[in-house]
This record gives sequence, C-alpha cells and structure tokens, in this order.
Amino acid sequence: MPLVFFSVEYNSCICKKSEIIAVIERYTLPEMGAIWTDEYRLKTWLQVEIAVCEAQAELGKIPAEAVEEIKAKANFDVKRVLEIEAEVRHDVIAFLTNVNEYVGDAGRYIHLGMTSSDMLDTALALQMVASLNLILECVEETIQAIRYQAQKHRYTIMVGRSHGIHAEPITFGFKLAGWLAEMRRHRDRLVKLRQDVAVGQISGAVGTYANIDPQIEAIACSKLGLQPDTASTQVISRDRHGEFVQQLALLAASLERFAVEIRNLQRTDVLEVEEYFSKGQKGSSAMPHKRNPIRSERITGMARIIRGNAVAALENVALWHERDISHSSVERVILPDTCILTHFMLKETTNLVQNLLVYPENMARNMNVYGGVIFSQKVLLALVSKGMSREDAYRVVQGCAHQAWNTENGNFRKLIENNNEVTELLSQEDINTCFDPNQHLANLDVIYERLGI
Repeated sequence: MPLVFFSVEYNSCICKKSEIIAVIERYTLPEMGAIWTDEYRLKTWLQVEIAVCEAQAELGKIPAEAVEEIKAKANFDVKRVLEIEAEVRHDVIAFLTNVNEYVGDAGRYIHLGMTSSDMLDTALALQMVASLNLILECVEETIQAIRYQAQKHRYTIMVGRSHGIHAEPITFGFKLAGWLAEMRRHRDRLVKLRQDVAVGQISGAVGTYANIDPQIEAIACSKLGLQPDTASTQVISRDRHGEFVQQLALLAASLERFAVEIRNLQRTDVLEVEEYFSKGQKGSSAMPHKRNPIRSERITGMARIIRGNAVAALENVALWHERDISHSSVERVILPDTCILTHFMLKETTNLVQNLLVYPENMARNMNVYGGVIFSQKVLLALVSKGMSREDAYRVVQGCAHQAWNTENGNFRKLIENNNEVTELLSQEDINTCFDPNQHLANLDVIYERLGI
C-alpha cells in the first residue's frame, strides 16, 4: 500500500511511520489501498496490453493464435520488473521485458505501434474508475447515516447561529438536512466524474495514429469499459485528472465543514453534540477530564492535504507540447494519497455521524440564554403588525435585548413583558406566541419534502 504523506495524531502522541501505515490499514478498506499498489498497477498495464492485442487480432493485424498464447502465458513479477527498471531506467520497458520473459516469441506482438503513455494513461483511467467506485459506495453510506440522523432529529430544537452568534431557532435535523443535500450533490458530481475520467487512448507517439489503426483504440477501449479520448496528444490531457482531484478536494471540503461544525458544537461551553467516547478511551495525558473531538480534527486536517493535492493536479495540466513527464512523479503521490485519504475521511465521517451523541437538553439551555433573546425578531414583527413603526419597534426590542445581554442573569422576556411600549400593543398571549420556538418549525417540512425524507 502506498504511504500516505501525513501523520496521524491520537490524543497528544504522533505515530511513527509504521504506525501510520497500520492506522490506514485498520481504518481504510483494503480494496482502496490495493488499487494503488505496484501489483494492481502492473495488472492494469497487462490488461491494457492484452486488450490491444485482442483488438489487433480482430482486425487481422496479428495472428489470433499468438494472442491466445499471450493470454495463456503473459505474467509479471513486481520484484523482477523493479530489478530490470534499475538497469534500463524505464518502467514500461522493464515491464514489457519481464512479460516477454514469460511469453516468449509471441511477445513481439505486444505493444505493437503503441507508445508508453497509451498503456500508462489507459491503465490509470482503470485505477481512477475503480477508486471512484469505492468512493461512491462510501458516499452512499455517509448519505444514509446523515439521512437517518436528519429524520431522527427533525424536531430537535436548537439555536441557529450566524457569525458564531445566537440567531433564531432551528432543529438539529434541519442542520443535517443541509449536509444531506450537499452529499447528494457530491454523489451526482462523482457519477459524472466517473464517466469523464473513463477514457483511454491507443493512438501512438504524439497521438496521430501513424503506426496504429484508430479502430484498435475503439475496440480495446470497449473491452476495458472505457471510451476513446476525443483528441489525445501523446498523453491524455491532464484537465481530466485535474478535475478528478478537484472533485475529491471539494468532497473533502464538505466533510471538513461537517467536522468543524461538530467540533464547534462539542466545545465545553456549548456541548450540544459530542463525538462518541468509547470505554477506556483517553483524551489527554495530563488532564483526565478531556473528551476531545479527535476524529473531527483529523478529518479537518486531511482536507487540507487534499486541497494541496488539487493545486498540484492543476499545475500538471500545462505540459510541454505533445507531452512531457513532469506530471508523472506528481501523480504517483497525489492520486494514491487523495483516493486513500478521501476514502478514509468518508469512513470516519460515517462512523462519526452514526455514533454522534446529541444533547437536546443542552440545546434547550443554550437557546434560552439571556431569557430568549433569539426571539427578538418575532417580537419586532408582532409590534409592527400592531401598528408601531419598524424603527420604533427595533429601538424598543434592541434596547431590551442588549440590556439582557449585558446584565448578569439578564432576562429578555421579562424585560419585554415589563416594557410599557410593548404591553400597550401586545397581550400576554401575543408575547407567549412570540417566544414559542415551534413557530420557527412551521415551514421546515418543505425542505424535508424536497429531500424526499
């Protein structure tokens, strides 16, 4: 499995390299790591070469019996390929040399009329598609976890916040409904992305088909489940790969948004939700009371790495003329790391949401701080509806709200109830209605109907 270039923090301790690998293996499904191993990569190379041989035979370019022999004998040994590469300094030549050691004379038909990038870029498309398949599975799991909690807490009332300051009542389910809609958009983007990156090229040096029939490309790509690239040079243009990393970076940014929200809501002075804290888990080597949001913090940090990879992917787009290989060394790092990290983040997010501890009583406590100042707009609108000018209503309500805010144990509701300008227009029943949080839920069902939940 490729080494992902980040350090995993558990509490205050930074793991060693061997421990990092162990963590990734434990928390990431092995299939994703396997897609980016040398073994899997060389298997896709062989898959492409055989598909081209089959296409050549279908068009009568090479003997059919030679293809059968190639398919029966073709193999490779990763260690042997690396051994040859150390001498020839060319990975594709090393691979073909090793394959021919297995195949023998029929090997002369392998790679006929092709250039290295025909095989490399087509095989890379297979890796990206395989990775997206796993990521889409995880996205669906995350969607279902969020959907469940959004339904469960549809009417769990809490305070909404803007600029980090108390605003008006919402529900926790409403907050999660926004996450659900966002994840569904990511799913749609990734489905389209899978189609956009599922392209191959078998067009020869500089992409002109001078030494290979375009029909071979069409047949081979069809066998591989790919579409021929519309107009490749000697490589598939890196805008596709840039989009691939950018879309995963966008997904990671959303997962980071969810994680940051959980971190904020878990702060001691808020404590409306909390990451699950397992039996025997420790939060700090020095402070036994600590229950830290380590998973959310980990997700936040990993998103930064993927964003950085997106910049590198964009810089890969501008290659010299019909090709150079400045992109190659970059992609060997950013593509495995981005896929593995994204997969890991999705698994972490799903687990985090599924096991999230939600505290409605703390939500109610926070909502009523300073005597319910968050109901100020309802009082304002009620006064306006009774004939007071908006300017006067704003002055009266703001005065009571700021007095409550700036006074120890201040109580906005009591100040409103004792204000003569208010009570001249509003009855006690009117005031009770203004401070009823359920009024703020009247139209939330519209959002749930849009989501189909």
